[in-house]
Amino acid sequence: MDVHGTVADGFEPVREAFVRNFEALGDRGAAVAVYRDGHRVVDLWAGTKDVDGVEGAAPWEHGTAQIVRSATKGVAAAALLLLHQRGELDLDAPVGTYWPQYKAAGKERTLVRHLLAHRAGVPVLDRPLTPAEAADPELGAAAVAAQAPSWEPGTDHGYHAQTYGWLTGELVRRVTGRPVGEWIADEIAGPLGADLWLGLPAAQRARVGRVGQVDAPARAGALKTRPKPAVAAAYADPASLTCRAFAAITPLPDENDPAYRAAALPASNGIATADGLARFYASLIGEVDGGGGTEGEVDGGANGRVRLLSPETVELARGEQSSGPDRVLVVNTRFGLGYMLHGAASPLLSPTSFGHPGRGGALGLADPESGLAFGYVTNGFRSSVTADPRAQALLRALRTATT
Repeated sequence: MDVHGTVADGFEPVREAFVRNFEALGDRGAAVAVYRDGHRVVDLWAGTKDVDGVEGAAPWEHGTAQIVRSATKGVAAAALLLLHQRGELDLDAPVGTYWPQYKAAGKERTLVRHLLAHRAGVPVLDRPLTPAEAADPELGAAAVAAQAPSWEPGTDHGYHAQTYGWLTGELVRRVTGRPVGEWIADEIAGPLGADLWLGLPAAQRARVGRVGQVDAPARAGALKTRPKPAVAAAYADPASLTCRAFAAITPLPDENDPAYRAAALPASNGIATADGLARFYASLIGEVDGGGGTEGEVDGGANGRVRLLSPETVELARGEQSSGPDRVLVVNTRFGLGYMLHGAASPLLSPTSFGHPGRGGALGLADPESGLAFGYVTNGFRSSVTADPRAQALLRALRTATT
C-alpha cells in the first residue's frame, strides 16, 4: 500500500495506524488530517478514489473528497452557533419565534437549543419522504413543522438522524434569508479555504469518489462482536424509533447520485476532504493557517488567519445538554449543542473533545485542551454507527503521539 502525504515529527504513530487500516481493517480509499494549534501536522491519503476500484482504478489523490454522512451535522451546528455569536439567534428562544409554522402539534415550547441537542422530540416522520422530496428544503421543513413530537420537547433526547437536517437548515434560512448550503459556503467554507460543501457544485464533481458499504475483514482469532440485545431488537423492529428515525428518507438515497450530492441535507450529505473536515474543527478552537484548501489562500485579515467560534461559544458548544439512554440509538449518548461529546458510545480524543461521526466511516472533532483537530474520510462504510474501528485506531495513535 502506497501512502502519500506528510506527518510532522512525533506524529509517526498516526501514519503507522493509517497503514494498518488498509492492511488489517479493510480500508480501500481514505485520508486523515490533523491540525495542532491551527497548523497542519498530519496529511495522509491512500488507496483508490472509488470504493469499488479494481486494479488500475483511479487513485485517491490529494484533494479527493467523499460524502461524510452525519459528520455534516457538526458543520450545521456551527452555522447556528455562529448566528448566535453574532446576536442573530437566541438559543433559548422558542423555535416558533423564527419559524411560526413550527408551533404546530404541541411543539410551541421547543427551544432552539433543543434542536441542537437532539431534544426536540421529532426524530421520525409519520410519512417518510422520498429522496426527491427530501432534497426539497421546503417539503422537508413543512414535514417536520407538521410532525407531532414523540416525547415532550426538552424532556428527553434521541438522535435526530435525518430530521436534524431540515430543522437546522430551515432555521438558518429563516434567520438569514439564505439557503443553508449557500450560507455555509459563504460564511464557513469560503473564509476558511476549506474543501467542504453542503450541496456539491458541478465544478467539484470530478473530485468526489464513489462510496459504498464494505464488510469488516475476517481476522484469525478475532472475537466477533455483537450488539446488545436491546440495540439489535431496535434496529430489527420497523416500528421502533430507531428504524423510523433512519428511515425518515425512504427508500435510502443513492449517495453516488449527482442529484443527491447537489442537494443540501445538513444531517447527512455534506462532502469534504479530510483536510477540510480537520481544518473546519481547527477553526472552531483557534486560528488556522492560510492556504489549507486546494482552491486558494485564506483571506483571514492582516495575518491571514481565521477563527470561527469565540472561546465562549466553544464552551457553549461542548457543554453537556443531553446524556444517558438515547431513545433512538438505544445506548448512552452525550450531546452538547450540535456535537457529540466523549463517551463510551462515541469515544473521541479526550474528555474535553467535541465532534461528530458519520455513520460507518467519517469523523471530525476538536480538542480544546490539546489544541488538536482531526478529520478522517473514507469511501467504504461499515456497519458501525458512532464509533468506526478505523477512525478509533487513528485516535488511539494520535493519543500516543501527543502524550
